[in-house]
Amino acid sequence: MGASEFQNRPLSDVVCDLAQTEAATMSLGEVVDAFGASALAGLLLVFGLACALPLPPGATTVFGMPLVLLSPQLLFDHPGPWLPKALRERRFAMPELRRVFERMTPWLRRMEMVSRPRLGLVVGRSGRRLMGLICTVFALVLILPIPLGNMLPAVTVSVFSLALIQRDGVVALVGYAFAAASVGALVLAANLIGALVRSGLSALALS
Repeated sequence: MGASEFQNRPLSDVVCDLAQTEAATMSLGEVVDAFGASALAGLLLVFGLACALPLPPGATTVFGMPLVLLSPQLLFDHPGPWLPKALRERRFAMPELRRVFERMTPWLRRMEMVSRPRLGLVVGRSGRRLMGLICTVFALVLILPIPLGNMLPAVTVSVFSLALIQRDGVVALVGYAFAAASVGALVLAANLIGALVRSGLSALALS
């Protein structure tokens, strides 16, 4: 199915169709082309949800790397996603990608059911750039091995992306709430890690 046939369709339908692709592999460029006009926010949503799903260790680093490249483009109001040629041509094994898409589809459908265009000012140009800034910071967090530190930032990126796709300012406000919760969780995790390090150093000093 060509990219033009995906235009103006719910993202959940696009992802569902991608999951049913019979090819052995799929390139990131093919995913971008399938998303069409919503490609930038759509990719942020897909990779954000992938990082939020219960996947094997290290998966958030793999799926977080594209977010590091894409989020700043939202911040600087880039009209569409730019990816280096090597990344566009990178191919993923379809069985692995299919599992991600299949797990993602029901969540996307639920999110789309409760969202619609409203409070347009919140998702206007300034709001888009602010969300891009937050997503950029959280993308950097997602590629770090922080225990229990990835879930809320990944959800935040996903919610902001959905808000932009649906032009839903209410969903964007929910995203800001998740962003605040993410910062709190990261501060708590940093304090716990710091306490463990200090405890370990104290134990070494006493031995």
